[in-house]
Amino acid sequence: MSKVPYLSAVGSLQYLAMMTRPDIAHSVVYLARFNANPGPAHWNAPKPLFRYLKGTSDHKLTYRGDLAGSQPFITYTDASHGDCVDTGRSTAGFVTMMAGGAIGWYSQLQTIVALSTTEAEYMAAIEAGKVIAWMRNILSEFGYGAQEASTLKMDNQSAISVSKNPEMKHLDLRFHWLRDKVENAMICPDFIPTLEIIADCLTKSVQAPKVRFCREQMGVLA
Repeated sequence: MSKVPYLSAVGSLQYLAMMTRPDIAHSVVYLARFNANPGPAHWNAPKPLFRYLKGTSDHKLTYRGDLAGSQPFITYTDASHGDCVDTGRSTAGFVTMMAGGAIGWYSQLQTIVALSTTEAEYMAAIEAGKVIAWMRNILSEFGYGAQEASTLKMDNQSAISVSKNPEMKHLDLRFHWLRDKVENAMICPDFIPTLEIIADCLTKSVQAPKVRFCREQMGVLA
């Protein structure tokens, strides 16, 4: 493997995933886990991703160019509980949508092990909430101050309940940040069915129809 350009391949994919192709973010993050010691099987893994990119080379992020309405952006968040077989940690992801296209996205293993799906979803919502707070601040400086709480779309009713009520007292104090923002009417968690959650492809491998759905909803169009 010393002569195989695995790191170069993954590095190229990472650049693309960070800049213009949120639809491949989860796959690239997964491939990057093996950068330290890749084997022949790992070298075969990026090849389907390159074929996918070749088949969608005419796709790009598109925007409608309007910031109308009291909510100039909406954030979608999701988590895949305990999907890492080596560490038991969960993959969290979110995408921020503005003017019909994705302007920010995230796919990463959580730093601690979540004890339940609710915890995994709640911690993913916290990371998304931090970006929401930053977005509200920067848009306010640009003259687009939010008139109401920013919507955070989630597909887990329990996590939404935790963000509004002190039900899980065993959570670390730093995880109560989201609850404070909800109480202060900065963030409004809102339920959305799993089939409609755009961030689903940022947390797990999904079938082709869901990939196309997420890609189109993110504004990655031909």
